[in-house]
Amino acid sequence: MHDNFEDHDDSIEYEIEVETDADVQAIPDEGLVLARDMLPPQLPIIPLRPRPAFPGVIIPLTVNGKARVETIKQAMETPSQAIGLVMVLELDDDDATDNLQTVGVAAKILKLIHSEEESAHVLVNSLERFTVTAVKERNDIIFAEVEYHFDEERRDNAELQAYSMAIISTLKELVQINPLYSEEIKLFLGRSSMDDPARLTDFAANLTNADGFELQEVLETLDVRDRIDKVLILLKKELEVSRLQTKISQSIEEKISAQQREFFLREQFKAIKKELGLEKEGKVSEIEKFQQRLKKLTLNEEAQKAVDEEIEKLQLIEPSSPEYNVSRNYLDWLTILPWGKFSKDTYDLPRARRVLNRDHYGLDDVKERILEFIAVGKMKGDISGSILCLVGPPGVGKTSIGKSIADTLKRKFYRFSVGGMRDEAEIKGHRRTYIGAMPGKAIQAMKSAGTANPVLMLDEIDKIGASFQGDPASALLEVLDPEQNDAFRDNYLDVPFDLSNVLFIATANQLDPIPAPLLDRMEVIRLSGYILEEKLEIARRYLIPKSLKSHGLDKSKVSINKAALADIVNRYARESGVRGLENRIKKIMRKAAMKFAEGREDKIQVTKKDIEHYLGKPIFPEEELIKDSPGVVTGLAWTRMGGATLQIEATAMKSKSKGFKQTGQLGKVMVESSEIAYSYVMGHLDSYQIPEDYFDSHFIHLHVPAGATPKDGPSAGVTMTTALLSMIMKKTVRKNLGMTGELSLTGSVLPIGGVKEKTIASRRAGLDRLIFPHDNKKDYEDLPDYLSEGIEVYFVKEYPDVFKIAFDK
Repeated sequence: MHDNFEDHDDSIEYEIEVETDADVQAIPDEGLVLARDMLPPQLPIIPLRPRPAFPGVIIPLTVNGKARVETIKQAMETPSQAIGLVMVLELDDDDATDNLQTVGVAAKILKLIHSEEESAHVLVNSLERFTVTAVKERNDIIFAEVEYHFDEERRDNAELQAYSMAIISTLKELVQINPLYSEEIKLFLGRSSMDDPARLTDFAANLTNADGFELQEVLETLDVRDRIDKVLILLKKELEVSRLQTKISQSIEEKISAQQREFFLREQFKAIKKELGLEKEGKVSEIEKFQQRLKKLTLNEEAQKAVDEEIEKLQLIEPSSPEYNVSRNYLDWLTILPWGKFSKDTYDLPRARRVLNRDHYGLDDVKERILEFIAVGKMKGDISGSILCLVGPPGVGKTSIGKSIADTLKRKFYRFSVGGMRDEAEIKGHRRTYIGAMPGKAIQAMKSAGTANPVLMLDEIDKIGASFQGDPASALLEVLDPEQNDAFRDNYLDVPFDLSNVLFIATANQLDPIPAPLLDRMEVIRLSGYILEEKLEIARRYLIPKSLKSHGLDKSKVSINKAALADIVNRYARESGVRGLENRIKKIMRKAAMKFAEGREDKIQVTKKDIEHYLGKPIFPEEELIKDSPGVVTGLAWTRMGGATLQIEATAMKSKSKGFKQTGQLGKVMVESSEIAYSYVMGHLDSYQIPEDYFDSHFIHLHVPAGATPKDGPSAGVTMTTALLSMIMKKTVRKNLGMTGELSLTGSVLPIGGVKEKTIASRRAGLDRLIFPHDNKKDYEDLPDYLSEGIEVYFVKEYPDVFKIAFDK
């Protein structure tokens, strides 16, 4: 059994009980001299790690470092040839004088086996314990003043003899489990007696694989009785570990034997089948399978050459070789891809219109754009090189529209998400040099689709990540660029594959996070969201039938009337999409299923008054956004979740000095808009009959509710200005009025974005009068009639126009 003791810089290594008979015979016989008569009161110290030495053990030491070699040489020149072996306090620290344990072992150098400038090999005999009383360092050599502790033989102590027998009994059990221990016990008996409890205890402790600090605790225990208690615990642990090791080894040997037997039987079975002609060799069968696949494919020249070379290579490799599986997997991928396999496109516009109307309600502008796209494909003969990007809030049907496009063209559809993807290799694959290498998502998608012209949807492209492993967005450029993807080279395949016939459709909630070079290659189609009427129709046509089916119900058992649906939309699901509405309907269906499972038989008819029973308290109280009080104005905002309405509140407090404060977790741009509004009002006091000293004696506070939600953007400028004027003049604005627009210091109203989303949000909130910047008039006129119907819109160029509209009742 061998335990290495190693230092870091000036390291000391030794192995326990490895001396041979020749080593022992080479030790000079110096007669009987007591250790206490030959050991000096001051010793040169050799630090040990990771465990201490014990008295009564002959140890081969490997000493590294000039200072430690010099220590050995100087010690050999002394009459006693003695050194001190002391374990360090901290294993990772250096051999400083303050990094030594207080108890060590004195040892005599028996033989210098080998010596160099930086290292030496010596044989030492450890003698007695000592306690360090003082430490000093001279010329990099550590010296210690020591006080020795000599164990007295207690052969006539019956209690200690009993404990000694317990140690001997445990050692016998260890020898039975691990025969290596027997050699060490023989060597011990050659120098000591089993009748000496102190020496036996030290030997037993030295024999274990215990932690160095546990062994140091044994070394520091001077009372033999206490020392035996600690060593018995360590021996019991050693015995348990040895038993466990034996059990594990036996289990592994049994498994290996079973596997070997199975292997030999399988090989014999293969040989018998081969002799009888019942089965071809596995390698031959694999190669024939690849060749059969190739007959149905049309590979390009470079790919065909790579396949031929790989098949030749596979024929020369033994199936037992690790390279065999690598080569076989590579050929499997090359021959399973749809080289030259195309599905026939269908450019039937009436059918395409029917499919889109069947699968989606509303979104007329999006459907029209898709039909135009198909019409161009019909005139051109193909739609290669096209990359669409569907942008809109969650739940508006981006993924389902992609499926509908594939259905109208009669192409295969495959979707994979790139959201959170951080490794370039997920797009372009791993090189075959890596274990477990495989192609990237693009090639995997082609394999799954089975044709070379599928519709591939890249979901959540705005959430793609980047890390030290590469930038997946940059890797997508080669996949999506029509000028490059006709010879896309995956890292795993390392041959060009034509992706130019693929119709790529990306989806995103917002465009800002998408890298500009990637966005430049895509044609953006916006899906703004649904208004109340559209949500009601979607629920009636799609969501309710789908939920009924998924919950094992039908329309003869559960119905939800129109008023109840409208209440769900207004008070529980105001988001732009319909995912929240679908979840609320599912909740109603779950409760209905519970009632039928408990024995109910008559039909459940859900009305408006039942909604709170099924869904709990409303998330959005009625008339939440319509507050008729001075200083409160409703603004229109755009978020990545779609359009939204928000109220801006202003109040003033009497103060000895002026001041202005904004709250509501506003972003930097929105804070700047509020400061512009504040400055504009201060600069135009006369225009609005406001006393000139008003701001000198008031502290103004501007707040945007829902403080937990971050808000930013410039389009609240006119709303903030109107809120300040309403508060100062103590006049309310016109009822059901919403406004949006960026304000300059000169009072110009600048254009904003998200006109459609903001219009949808205003309809949801019940606003029928809107103020937009004059430069957004064209955007508003492009909206479908069903969005603008019933809404009175004012287009303004300067803020005085806003003021007149807001306060002219």
